[in-house]
Amino acid sequence: QVQLVESGGGLVQAGDSLRLSCAASGRTFSGLAMGWFRQAPGKEREFGAVISRSGGDTYYADSVKGRFTISRDNAKNTVYLQMNSLKPEDTAVYYCAATRHYELGYVPRRQYEYDYWGQGTQVTVSS
Repeated sequence: QVQLVESGGGLVQAGDSLRLSCAASGRTFSGLAMGWFRQAPGKEREFGAVISRSGGDTYYADSVKGRFTISRDNAKNTVYLQMNSLKPEDTAVYYCAATRHYELGYVPRRQYEYDYWGQGTQVTVSS
C-alpha cells in the first residue's frame, strides 16, 4: 500500500511559479511511476505529466509542456511538479497518483490506470 499527500498549492498571479510536492508513505514507491493530474470545477480530471520509477523518463501533456517539470527523489519518497509561467487556465485541484503501467514503454494517461491517489491540492491563478 502507498499513501500519497500533496502540498504546495495556493493562490498566485498569472506568470508566477509554484512547486507542488507529493510525499509517499508505505512501501513500493520506488517501484511505481508517478503522475500528476488536475481537475477544474465541472471538468473531467485530465492528465498532466508522468515520470518513470527511476526518474529517467518523463512525458507531458501539450497543455503543460515547456512550462511544468515533473521530478522525483526516491530517497525522500517524494515527487514534485515545478510549475512556471502559470496561467488562469491552470487553476484546478492537482492530484498526484501512482501507476504500474509506465514500465513497458507505454505512457499511462488515463485515470483508471493509476492505483493510488492523493487528496489533491488547490492551485488558483488569478489574472
